[in-house]
Amino acid sequence: MSNLNVSNEQFGEFSKSAVDAATKFAKVSFDSAERFFALNLEAAKVGLDETAKGTKAATAVKDAQEFNGLRTKAAETGLEFFMGYSKNLYDISNYAQAQYSSLIEERVAALQKSVVEGIDKAAKNAPAGTDVAFAALKSGVAASTAALDTMSKASKQVSTFTDSAFKAATETATKATASGKRK
Repeated sequence: MSNLNVSNEQFGEFSKSAVDAATKFAKVSFDSAERFFALNLEAAKVGLDETAKGTKAATAVKDAQEFNGLRTKAAETGLEFFMGYSKNLYDISNYAQAQYSSLIEERVAALQKSVVEGIDKAAKNAPAGTDVAFAALKSGVAASTAALDTMSKASKQVSTFTDSAFKAATETATKATASGKRK
């Protein structure tokens, strides 16, 4: 096989993998946008329904105490709605971020593998005495791989911490709303 054929095959493989990656990124983007749109449409429907119920209830109010109770109930319902909406929005965002991270990790791993294979091929065809330079290149790639792995692990830890903090805040707010209803 000539060098030209190898280069064409490599370019073809690179192009195919780039198109595949772009397609996966686009799919995640469209799926997330669709979920955001559905969430917002449902929120608008629920908001309209709650507004209609609140307006009907307000027209039937006979005294200030009843109006105050209605106002408190509307505030609780609004807070519950907001908490549910926030949780769903967070879940959609978190899922999309996880998908993007996975795709990026996959692409970086493929790139690193390609670089190592390229170094190995070049080392085989290199003149004598260049093995030290190629060893240094491989060492550099290994160091960058280790650094990327460390950053990826740190990013996942931050994501886990953020997820736990959000869930704890949501749970606390939900409990506070529930205890406010009991009073």
